[in-house]
Amino acid sequence: MRSGRPAGPGVPCRPRPPADPGDAALAKKSSFRCKLVTPTAALVDDQLTYASIPAHDGLMGIMPGRAPLLARLGVGELRLEFADSEKGAGGKRSFLVEGGFAKMADNLLTILAERATPTENLTVADAEAELRAAQGAPAGKSVEVRTQERQRARLKVQLAKRGGAI
Repeated sequence: MRSGRPAGPGVPCRPRPPADPGDAALAKKSSFRCKLVTPTAALVDDQLTYASIPAHDGLMGIMPGRAPLLARLGVGELRLEFADSEKGAGGKRSFLVEGGFAKMADNLLTILAERATPTENLTVADAEAELRAAQGAPAGKSVEVRTQERQRARLKVQLAKRGGAI
């Protein structure tokens, strides 16, 4: 193979040497800052390697260096993967988010949520009670509102049964 020619399918490439774990510049490039805020609390302000946000029209993955973005949030699971830090190894955390907005600019993801509940705080009993109440909702509400309440309650049951694990 000639020098300067890109490797094609089946042509082995030389692997990159492993990164030095102490390289702060590399760590900055492989993570981004995330703030999750509700009207009542600031829930997260930390470095992430990945976030999956429930946009109003579907899930959206966010990684370091993403182009600027402004998105309306729907109801769904917000999944966050934390970067390793001097405090220890990163981890994963999940929230039930209900409405709001997400903005990504300059490697900062800001999530302004109407409501965000850590999934580890959800209980199966409470979620199932909410689902039963939503299924027996009075006919005075519009079909769309009743459908949204049932979908939200089903999601809550699903996340509660998982017990906060991602």
